[in-house]
Amino acid sequence: MTATIDPFHAIAIGELAYDLASQGRSVIHMEYGQPSTGAPAAAIAVAHQVLDSDPMGYWENPGLKARIATLYAEQHGVSIRPEQVVLTCGASPALVLALSTLFAPGARVALARPGYVAYRNVLKALHMEPIELDCGEAERFQLTAAALDALEPAPEGVIVASPANPTGTVIAEDEMARIAEVCRRRRIRLVSDEIYHGISYVGPVRSALAFAPDALVINSFSKYFSMAGWRLGWLVVPPELIEPARARMGNLFLTPPSLAQHAGLAAMDCREELERHVATYARNRSVMLAGIGRLGLSHIAPPDGAFYIYADVGHLSEDSLSFCRRMLEETGVATAPGIDFDPVHGGRFIRFSFAVSTALVEEALARLEPWFAAQPRLTVPA
Repeated sequence: MTATIDPFHAIAIGELAYDLASQGRSVIHMEYGQPSTGAPAAAIAVAHQVLDSDPMGYWENPGLKARIATLYAEQHGVSIRPEQVVLTCGASPALVLALSTLFAPGARVALARPGYVAYRNVLKALHMEPIELDCGEAERFQLTAAALDALEPAPEGVIVASPANPTGTVIAEDEMARIAEVCRRRRIRLVSDEIYHGISYVGPVRSALAFAPDALVINSFSKYFSMAGWRLGWLVVPPELIEPARARMGNLFLTPPSLAQHAGLAAMDCREELERHVATYARNRSVMLAGIGRLGLSHIAPPDGAFYIYADVGHLSEDSLSFCRRMLEETGVATAPGIDFDPVHGGRFIRFSFAVSTALVEEALARLEPWFAAQPRLTVPA
């Protein structure tokens, strides 16, 4: 029987936003988790050269795999072989590869709620069972070792993300070490989504590989490297899973785009340009944190990394999809509804992405301040 999965509601908001823009409306896109900047200049220059000189085809760039392996040594103190890096068409196929390589249909996999919508829906599509752990303010909206350890029976796997989507929260190193210990003791396979690594406001975030060498790690060029449209990512697997992971990649997706691989390798040496993007996100974060209170939003997840504010609007609405749609139509500011990330409590949350220019963040807040002030408060039953 075909699995039933929920739609990605932010896509519908994005479609409405682009439709309004096509009608001449001024729209500020804060609904998608993607940088508004393009690929680094050197990566684009390499792409132009390749287009003129290389017919391209199905290919895995050995230089790119080696450079990614070097990244783990340099930034995380972790030694992996280039063969452990499986290049993918972005992080989404890497998630499919990780889950299908590790687990059979029916497997139970734990994850935090709120969390990225595709974790839950890809698990369902693969006929696996998502075990969602309710993570609120007390847990900083992150999965904890204690919650994982309390699950009976133990799940076959767990997905963690740090920094996380939609909240931007980071799992502290000591807590990640405890999660890894629970996984070792209870024979739970760990999948770590590290797509937002490099975008942190609380210092460097170490890879889960530093705590669990047998973890499967997902990453991508879409966020830090500002190359979302190039569809290039990777999956790090332990040595014993290289062949099964490569078999799935070859059969399901063949290879990532050759052009993207050439450009991605060049992008890895563009740190100065990329760090300027992170500096912009940091400024935008400060502007958002200063402005969010003026909107009357006092409960937000701590944005330790990534480029999101996950805010509670429960005093105004318990239908975040309708709320986001109405806000877009009336102000031109597009945001993501919380129900994508939390089917239980997400009706009272929305997510702002501040990966746009600082001027657009300031303009969005200027539009939203009077709009929020005019919204009627929900009546709380006596």
